[in-house]
Amino acid sequence: MPRIGDIAPDFDAVTTTGNLKFSEYNKGSWVVFFSHPADFTPVCTTEMSGFALEKDFFAEHNTKLIGLSIDSIHSHIAWVNAVHEKTGILFDFPIIADISMEVSKLYGMLQPGESETAAVRAVFIMDPEGKVRLIMYYPLNVGRNMDEIKRSLLALQTSDEHKVAMPLNWQPGDKVIVGAPKTIEALAARKADKELEQIDWYLAKKTIG
Repeated sequence: MPRIGDIAPDFDAVTTTGNLKFSEYNKGSWVVFFSHPADFTPVCTTEMSGFALEKDFFAEHNTKLIGLSIDSIHSHIAWVNAVHEKTGILFDFPIIADISMEVSKLYGMLQPGESETAAVRAVFIMDPEGKVRLIMYYPLNVGRNMDEIKRSLLALQTSDEHKVAMPLNWQPGDKVIVGAPKTIEALAARKADKELEQIDWYLAKKTIG
């Protein structure tokens, strides 16, 4: 199972949009890679619909989506078609048909204590260099929080761009945390910086444009 900071394990897969090599799919863009327990199930349908409805948000933030479950490609296509016919929502991102469980096991999505035949609700966020930046796991009976997935992606992207950290409950537009000074000179410069909200010498916040 990959850990935060690891290069995402590569694989070839059959998906609803055709065959793909994950490293090529990931190259140059962020990726949100998520698993669901099974097609034609209620919680999974709400989740996949949620990702589909947010496709413009993810596209605007240079982020691709890719799903997975331990189902056949025919089951995936039938489910995509059924949801589209019933709701008008189209899952047009690739969904991996992992009937062999190879990718699920590679990413630790199959957890026997929860189920030996269904992937848990995992979320992996990879950066454009293919590095795993965030991992979330949810059990079979609890749907994910789309707002948190979006918030986490923006936090990672903001942190990378501005070299800052995010405080508790950070939302876009909130102040961010700047790194603590490592020299006496840097400490003096911090104390003189009137644009910082200085809580203590090691904890200071600022607004970014």
